[in-house]
Amino acid sequence: MAINIKNLTKEYSGLKVFESFSIDFNDNVINCILGESGCGKTTLLNIISGIENYSSGKITGVEGCTFSYIFQEPRLLNWYNVRENMEYVMEDCGIPDFEDRIDKYLKITGLYEYSKLYPHQLSGGMKQRLSIARAFAYPGDILLMDEPFKALDMKLKKELTGEFLKLWKEDERTVLFVTHELEEALMMADNVHILGDNPLREILRTDIKTLKGARSGSEEEIVLKRKTLYSVFTGHNKEE
Repeated sequence: MAINIKNLTKEYSGLKVFESFSIDFNDNVINCILGESGCGKTTLLNIISGIENYSSGKITGVEGCTFSYIFQEPRLLNWYNVRENMEYVMEDCGIPDFEDRIDKYLKITGLYEYSKLYPHQLSGGMKQRLSIARAFAYPGDILLMDEPFKALDMKLKKELTGEFLKLWKEDERTVLFVTHELEEALMMADNVHILGDNPLREILRTDIKTLKGARSGSEEEIVLKRKTLYSVFTGHNKEE
């Protein structure tokens, strides 16, 4: 079921972040939310997942759903090793024999042989890879991603986005992926929503048909989408 948000209103201390805000997200695809830092993207994810309340409006398509979350930073438990960090989130997932599931995702992300290491013994990329493995191992209906590749260098970012797309192909759940990087959106998304203004509004939505995981960035569709999105994104920000 698609996620539908209608006439959402949210404010902090009199400042309206959303006012009559409406948007739709498709199910079982990667929906990318593209916008400048501070525009309200994270707040939107928190409202959808129920972490934050809102003043008025209606959200459908999330009733009874469970959520997995990948944050900007790994948020690992330092006193647990790699496997124990996975086990911690799986204890209440409702899967009787979740150890096999943990093995599966540790192997896919290349962390199986590091199962007994603690977070301080892992590189930054390995920590974020564990965060991604943990989110996929937990059987959430909707996966929320809040700029999980933001602090990584280009080489590591490319590696981890590839790992992510491999995992998603194994389990095609609904993803809401927040970023302010146009190239991330072009490489990963099935559709892109450009958000902006204050209060927040949807400026543009576009779908991308080129196969994910096989995009080089030079495909005709990607080149055309890049021009359109760049023009709208940068042009809007200049107007602001």
